[in-house]
Amino acid sequence: MIVLRALLALTVLAAAPAAAEAQTWQPRPGAPAVDPHRYQADQHRIEMDRLRAQADQREAFARQLEIETRLNRLRIEAARQPEPIQPPAPRPLRSSEEEAALRRSASERRADVSSDVGQIDAWLDRPRD
Repeated sequence: MIVLRALLALTVLAAAPAAAEAQTWQPRPGAPAVDPHRYQADQHRIEMDRLRAQADQREAFARQLEIETRLNRLRIEAARQPEPIQPPAPRPLRSSEEEAALRRSASERRADVSSDVGQIDAWLDRPRD
C-alpha cells in the first residue's frame, strides 16, 4: 500500500509542469525514489494535523454544550415560580404561670451550667505542688 502511494505520488510529480519539477526533491542516482524518512515525517505531520483538528472540534463542541447548559439553567430558573414569603409564625400564647415556670427553668439551667464551669475553672486554677 505504501509503495502504491509512493508510485502514485511519483506519477503526479512527473505529470506536474516544469516549474514544479524544479522545486521537488531529487533522489541521488542509485537511491530509492522515495525517501522513507521524509515519507514517515509527512505521515506523522498529517496525523498530528488531523488530531489537532479533532481536538479543536471537541473543544468547540464542549464550549457549545457549556453555553447551552448555562442558557437552559437560566431559562429554568427564570420560569420557576418564586416562593411565597412566609410570615413568621406568631408566638404561642401562654399564661403568666407558664411564662414564669419557663423563666425559672431557664434560670436553673443557667445556674447548673455556671456551677459546672466554676468547678472546672477551680480545678484549672488549683495550686501546683
